[in-house]
Amino acid sequence: MKIALGCDHGGYELKEIVKANLLNRKYAVEDFGCYSLESVDYPDYAKIVTSAVINENYTYGILICGTGIGISIAANKVTGIRAALCTSTIMGKMSREHNDANILCLGGRTTSPELAIEIVQTFLDTPFEGGRHQKRLDKFQSIN
Repeated sequence: MKIALGCDHGGYELKEIVKANLLNRKYAVEDFGCYSLESVDYPDYAKIVTSAVINENYTYGILICGTGIGISIAANKVTGIRAALCTSTIMGKMSREHNDANILCLGGRTTSPELAIEIVQTFLDTPFEGGRHQKRLDKFQSIN
């Protein structure tokens, strides 16, 4: 499993914590930035990570901005991306089980490090159920 990480300045500190946790758990992780608290634009990092997931065979992406809202909106502009802003473990679980989310979005200013780590692990451990959910997934993938 390869994971692409990205953030803006509002998500930088949480990204570093999430990255360290993933590396400690022996996941293959690539950090696409940002690399400091200096102000940057979240759409730039959403574009990089979504491209990595779509084109470079990363299993999942994790994107973090201040609230997770902006970066999730930007990520969902990309065809084939199903980015889910998750604020609880149940949302992390359901985003995978029912929606086959391939990008997890978090809020660096709204989510504690402990909760973020739990959400990330739940997201990564949960398979897509398929079945009746695939029919729905097919429908929203066809929306222009």
